Amino acid sequence: MTTLYVGNLPWNTTADELGEFFGSYGRVESSRIITDRETGRSRGFGFIEVGEEDAARMAAELNGKDFGGRPLTVNEAKPKQV
Repeated sequence: MTTLYVGNLPWNTTADELGEFFGSYGRVESSRIITDRETGRSRGFGFIEVGEEDAARMAAELNGKDFGGRPLTVNEAKPKQV
């Protein structure tokens, strides 16, 4: 399992929409949108867990791809910094 960072998302994107979009390019295990703790609004980025065999290809194919009128930023997620 590999986690991809997905940035530059339209504010109204749901985790389901993100998962469906990526699902047409490979196997998606889960997707989540990061929200602001205080307002509950999207912060414009999220993470998607995909099969390792699809990760590099999906990142290459989807980086810069139009989603909701915005070019996506897609790359392998870096480990969380504390």
